[in-house]
Amino acid sequence: MKRSRPSPPLTLASSVAGAMVVALDGTVLTVAQPTLRRDLGASFTQVQWTSTGYLVAVAGLLVFAGRLGDRYGHRRTFALGMLGFGAASAGIALAPDIGWVIVLRIAQGVFGALLQPATLGMLRAAYPPERLRTPIAVRTASIGVAAAAGPVVGGALATEFGWRSVFLLNIVPALVFGLLALASRNRPEGRGRRDRSGPAAGVPLDLPGALLLAVALACLVHTLVTLPGLTWSAPVALLAGAAFVRHERRTGSPLLPPEVVGSRAVGGALGVLVIASAALNGGLLTCVYVLQDDLGLTPLRSALLSLPLAVLLVAAAPASAVLLRRSGARATVAGAMVVLAAGLLVLARASAPVALCAGFALVGAGFGTVMVAATHVVVRQAPAESAGVAGGLQQTAMNVGPVLGVASATVLMDLGATRSPLVVLAFVAAAVLPVCRALPGGSRTAPAAPPVGPPAGGSDATHTDHGAERGPHTRSLRDHEV
Repeated sequence: MKRSRPSPPLTLASSVAGAMVVALDGTVLTVAQPTLRRDLGASFTQVQWTSTGYLVAVAGLLVFAGRLGDRYGHRRTFALGMLGFGAASAGIALAPDIGWVIVLRIAQGVFGALLQPATLGMLRAAYPPERLRTPIAVRTASIGVAAAAGPVVGGALATEFGWRSVFLLNIVPALVFGLLALASRNRPEGRGRRDRSGPAAGVPLDLPGALLLAVALACLVHTLVTLPGLTWSAPVALLAGAAFVRHERRTGSPLLPPEVVGSRAVGGALGVLVIASAALNGGLLTCVYVLQDDLGLTPLRSALLSLPLAVLLVAAAPASAVLLRRSGARATVAGAMVVLAAGLLVLARASAPVALCAGFALVGAGFGTVMVAATHVVVRQAPAESAGVAGGLQQTAMNVGPVLGVASATVLMDLGATRSPLVVLAFVAAAVLPVCRALPGGSRTAPAAPPVGPPAGGSDATHTDHGAERGPHTRSLRDHEV
């Protein structure tokens, strides 16, 4: 019986909803933290752990959660993540004290780690590789909209109804799309078709590797959050990381498949994502102090001046899909990193409103383009049976990068002038340009590849869970096509 791929429209809607729920949750919490602290009588350290606990949980579990999706089905892990995320949000809204808020935020991190890689894994399973550009662009634009709307919505809710109301935003979409994912999992898909990754379903999960990587990443994030001081987590991160590398080289079923971590394109794209997100978030933190302390602007006026960043980030997403098709990932990402670096340099010197708006616009356009193009490379280059791991690595980069950028900016501001992090981050963004050479070029420069699989409209073996049957030619095509 003919197999059918997951419904692309429903898959895209679910992916967008999952990405927006997570993005909105983070931004509204930032705005609500002051009222939360006053209402619960919490200390600044305790309030900080409502964010730190979430970040540590997410960073430690993203890759393993992606592997679970490869083995048991991305829709299953997405449904569990969405329903759990919504339940944790409801619990936080009812939390009696700050201790419960911290515990439930950590639980949110666990469920967030389940749903985030699945949002990319589902796209990889539902769309042919050559059609991934537009869905990823739509997903990225939705994240930009959520990030821009979050502070406004969160501020309005916290002002009118209290901090607890901001966590009620997640409950309805999490419930609706979580249940839809469970229902669609049971849709008839042909004899022998299961909601799991065929070849990966029989591969051991590598629990020791997952534990070592979780400890290494969680301790790395904890170390970055606590900079400039050094805590016990720094040596633990190094030891766990070294043990993980040694384990992966010796095990017969590694957590990170060689076809994913051995890809120069995937590695280059992940490196670019880390640097770009670090530059963006470190730059934004610096700009808060520049605008309010150095220039004496109010928080509201500062937010209005930074609006071009959100607008251009959203606008860059569809433009990125066009640039990817015409120029390839290499030129698109390299050009976008130059634009991002230029925006940071403009902000480092600007004081007039027009110049500040121009700097924010350049940063938004550059980062939005990098995010779409580099994410497309990670998802497109990874085999379908390892899409969850690839999504987990992409989300890990997008979680570690901001923490690294904020920590670096904080240290630099403590050492010198307020604007110095903007200059340093701009040069770091520009220094990553050689890494872009590892990314695929445009199709016009790619060597001809032999045809792969059946023509469009036939079997979906080129983008379903049976990637092991495709043979070596698929890897050749993946290395050259964008």
